[in-house]
Amino acid sequence: MNDYPEFFVRGRAALLAGATTHERPLVEDAMRWGAAAVMRPGGPVLAELTDLAKSVGGTAGAGHWVHGPESLHFTLRSLDRYRKVIPDDDPRRLAYAASLAEAVAGLPPVRIEVRGVSPHSGGVLAFGHPVDDTLTTLQRRFARSLRTRGAAEFEYWVRDRWYVSLVHFGTPVTDPEPIVAWCDEHADVPIGLAEINAVEIVEAVPAGVGIRLNTLERSALAG
Repeated sequence: MNDYPEFFVRGRAALLAGATTHERPLVEDAMRWGAAAVMRPGGPVLAELTDLAKSVGGTAGAGHWVHGPESLHFTLRSLDRYRKVIPDDDPRRLAYAASLAEAVAGLPPVRIEVRGVSPHSGGVLAFGHPVDDTLTTLQRRFARSLRTRGAAEFEYWVRDRWYVSLVHFGTPVTDPEPIVAWCDEHADVPIGLAEINAVEIVEAVPAGVGIRLNTLERSALAG
């Protein structure tokens, strides 16, 4: 059971109260935007998400991180602090890659229904609704594989909310009401069924106003 309705209410209230946060430039050893395991949607769902991100980005105004095809994703697990350079032979990178390959073995593609959006203190996101237990199985397997390699310490909680960030605020929000109105209008918008055929280890790279995600490692889910 997810808390998406409550999350929407809390996020809406936060924006209207002016309780927002915004992203900063990527800094070495920062807690945000380090290496992560992610799942990228594709096809029509990616196109819909891209259009929604552009729409709410236009509503929010200049200076915010409007995510496009190179950065739209579900996060399976955050893995590390931010490092500008992660060498091919980096021990942690190798541990993440081996753990991911072990975790996906024998699993079918992950299917996630993407439906509805929500404001929150740091931006706007689209909700993901897994259609079966493949995603939670993958999540448990990956955590177990990381633990066996001593690489599980960064994300110590268990994710139970799945989403794709459309926009991260990149500057203080001075007029939240249009953003909230946009989210109200799109609160239950059907976006589509994402079929995820691979999981990637990625690094964030600055790209204009925002970021892109570069693939470091990739493990396919059986088709």
